[in-house]
Amino acid sequence: MNSKKIIFVGGLHRSGTSLLHQILRSHPDVSGFHNTGVPEDEGQHLQSVYLPAAAFGGPGRFGFRKDALMDENHPLATTKNADKLWQEWSQYWNLDKPFLVEKSPPNLLRTRFLNQLFPECKIVIVLRHPIAVAYATKKWCKSPIPLLIEHNLRCYEQFFTDSHSLSNIYLLRYEEFVAEPKKHVSALLEWIGLQSFQNSVRVNSNVNRKYFQEWQNVAKTPIKKSLFDAFSNYRKFDKRASRFGYSFSTPEALAVLKR
Repeated sequence: MNSKKIIFVGGLHRSGTSLLHQILRSHPDVSGFHNTGVPEDEGQHLQSVYLPAAAFGGPGRFGFRKDALMDENHPLATTKNADKLWQEWSQYWNLDKPFLVEKSPPNLLRTRFLNQLFPECKIVIVLRHPIAVAYATKKWCKSPIPLLIEHNLRCYEQFFTDSHSLSNIYLLRYEEFVAEPKKHVSALLEWIGLQSFQNSVRVNSNVNRKYFQEWQNVAKTPIKKSLFDAFSNYRKFDKRASRFGYSFSTPEALAVLKR
């Protein structure tokens, strides 16, 4: 295990983690879970050490549960469990490859836990605009949009708090990634310590647009707007989201991160 470099990918459901996982595992020096039979080939479903996101409510909900958060002080953060995770995950990796990638959405709230178990790991976190994540997730959990946005912001805020104590984190915003995939994949590979390669995974650049349109349609409809203002209170959302470079009044705009 000591000679292998593990790359953990995390981010909320529907934030682009699966796309990034596909790209990374297609690199000739990387092995990632594939055709495992579990949802999205996620490592959370291929181990028995900790509970998956579904145990805490699943997409759009798991971040509200305090017990979904795991750090270096968690009772499960032991050498024994690091060995157990390695044994369980290594059944699905090609150990001839020097780099091994594991992707699961709740890694977003477990960066310090994963770093404690695997100190030499690399952690890549994907952020995506809360509006896009909320509308994309709604079909799975049926929660109202304002609640899904609150979940998104709360998870991002917790991640930022956790990340201050770590030096092995790479932050990738979905919007920048899909706008210039070659540029951002190359930068990520360099940070990991991998050579650039010819990526054949298709990346669509305008997926957020339909979700922003839904959001703006609600805000423009007179009858719906009163409910929209009362329940979503988007001005407060706007202030919190600005930390991550996102805006609710002008969702297409992308500003600088405020870490």
